[in-house]
Amino acid sequence: MRGDGDGWVIGGDGARRWGKHGAAGLLLRAPGERGASVVLLQHRAEWSHQGGTWALPGGARDSHESEVHAALREAQEEAGIAADRIRVRAVVTTAGELPGWTYTTVVADAEETLETVPNHESLDLEWVREGEVTDYPLHTGLAASWPALTACPLRLIVDTANVVGSRANGWWRDRVGATRALAEEIVSTLPRTVALPEGGYGWLTELDLVLEGAARAIERLPLSRLHHAPGSGDDEIVRLCSVAADHASQSTVHTVVVTADRGLRDRLPAGTSILGPSALLSWLDSTGEVAARANR
Repeated sequence: MRGDGDGWVIGGDGARRWGKHGAAGLLLRAPGERGASVVLLQHRAEWSHQGGTWALPGGARDSHESEVHAALREAQEEAGIAADRIRVRAVVTTAGELPGWTYTTVVADAEETLETVPNHESLDLEWVREGEVTDYPLHTGLAASWPALTACPLRLIVDTANVVGSRANGWWRDRVGATRALAEEIVSTLPRTVALPEGGYGWLTELDLVLEGAARAIERLPLSRLHHAPGSGDDEIVRLCSVAADHASQSTVHTVVVTADRGLRDRLPAGTSILGPSALLSWLDSTGEVAARANR
């Protein structure tokens, strides 16, 4: 069934883009081998615009739809991806060459590589390793936007005491229990694409939690590497970041520290990225995010 968005928009210079109300596509990531990120690509049917190239599932947005709704609908139609199997992480305008026309990339994650069902618009659908996307003959739109959308492997070192202390939930009555509960809440949102403080994205599959004081009694948490600080948690974080900085030239992993402690920030090696506790805690408020955005 054709929507009211189907059709070309022609610019004054003769350039044309699909979608009377703009267009949207879904950039869907999932964990592949050893947790490394893979991305769902669509091999476009030969009869379509730039047929034979590889792109994201997507298409024209109808007048009544949000960008998220349009991208999710297109992913369902073209790849059989159900909206309740994914989590939306970001909504990014990645093209807008013509006045009043934009292409929006909806960034989302799945807990696993979902089974796909291609329709007549696809020659094939394939989960592709993130680092191999540019090896494919890409649609010019995806080729242009991909450098800003790609995600590097991410290491998130959490100043656990600082983050726990930023919540006014009576954590001081049971520091160990509050630490455990917070960590379990956060890891329940993994794996995920994370917007980096300086721009760009990272792919996160587990946390590095620095534990100090009574919280050192915690010996195991899911999807977490635990670092039991022998003394100050700040000292342990500085040590971890210094080791990472020493090996930065041999690694593609990007290190980010989660803390609001100004004193700790000043001690970290140059180039270390910082994320505030509020950004991390905002992940816990995303229940039903896909459904809420899809119905706007």
